[in-house]
Amino acid sequence: MKKLRRDVFIAAGAYTVSLGTGRREFNPRKPRPGLEEYIIEAGQASLAQISNPELIDEGVIANFMAARFNRQGNLAGFMPIIHPSLEFKPMVRVEGACGSGGLGVATGIKSVLAETADAVLVVGVEVQNTVKAVYGADILATAGYHAGERKEGHTYFFPNKFSMRAGAYYEKYGKEKARKGMATWYKNAVDNARLNPLAQEHHNQAADLMALGMTPPDGRFFTDHLNLFDCSKVSDGAASLIVCSEEGYKKLGLTRADVVQVVGLGQAEANLTTPPPVLTELTTSRVASQNAMKMAGLALSDIDVFEVHDCFTITGLLAVEMLGIAQPGEGADVVASGATTLTGAYPMNTGGGLVGYGHPVGASGVRMAVDVWKQLTGKAGAFQVPKPVQHGLFLSMGGDDKTVVSAVLKK
Repeated sequence: MKKLRRDVFIAAGAYTVSLGTGRREFNPRKPRPGLEEYIIEAGQASLAQISNPELIDEGVIANFMAARFNRQGNLAGFMPIIHPSLEFKPMVRVEGACGSGGLGVATGIKSVLAETADAVLVVGVEVQNTVKAVYGADILATAGYHAGERKEGHTYFFPNKFSMRAGAYYEKYGKEKARKGMATWYKNAVDNARLNPLAQEHHNQAADLMALGMTPPDGRFFTDHLNLFDCSKVSDGAASLIVCSEEGYKKLGLTRADVVQVVGLGQAEANLTTPPPVLTELTTSRVASQNAMKMAGLALSDIDVFEVHDCFTITGLLAVEMLGIAQPGEGADVVASGATTLTGAYPMNTGGGLVGYGHPVGASGVRMAVDVWKQLTGKAGAFQVPKPVQHGLFLSMGGDDKTVVSAVLKK
């Protein structure tokens, strides 16, 4: 792998509440914030952490399906509403399904590497609670091969895609232990979300999370191998950060303690028109994460905190195996052992992840990078990992393991 040609840093991370079912303030019958409000809130939260917004050179906005959820395109044109100084500066919108946010971060990194910018504002946003769930499922199905798969696909297209992965995992490695591992992943996600006041599951007061997670799936009402608690929720929200050079962060009035360095970057794309080669493996995610680790020159034992794309609980188990934390078929056991909790050997998704924080699709990859930045700079508050942390890894995945960005960050 090539090394980064100059030092690149991430700073000034922020994100909004993930709004949707589960939040006490969410009411589908009342007006709620739209794209503009979320973009302004997240973007201004990052700009408030620097000395002068006029020093931002470029901007990136990540979003999946505003054209369908909000009937709005040309999102790059929304960046100047964050601050007047952004007017007439270069802006670009990127899209890679559920991995759009990761692509946004990667795009900002590449602008700094190209030396066209010393400070890039990256915003990810998605507002999905504009349609009924069944219609939203159809919109989200465009993250797959719509012409070849949608017509014969399940009503809940992507939940069924990962239900099929779960079913293959049950058959290959045992359903009972898989369900226990998936229920534990759900419990961990909500436990962490309860520590994160911005998380969608922050208000979840259920007494027995394991019992909820172990609810038997029922294909008559949903999918054959996943229950509703196995799924990330429909969410509205935004996240932001600033990608900068060394000169850039100094001009922004930041110190080395305020920023984290990007020491590894991996990006991989799989053929959208073909099915996954192995349902029980995240093949593309493995390529991206391994490339990031190779560029960083680090081993798994060097990574202290992880953010992985747990759109479903089965994806969490597969991510544990993909990273090499567990051997194939042992991810469920590792998660059930407590190894991925805040105090475990491999803390994962410390602010709740997609299952606990929520999944405002275009924002998720940016939010994941922000949570790693928070951990490495000691800004995670109640969900700060108690052990010392030097390196963190995030992995943003789009579609059924098709569009993937991973990065390794250093304190």
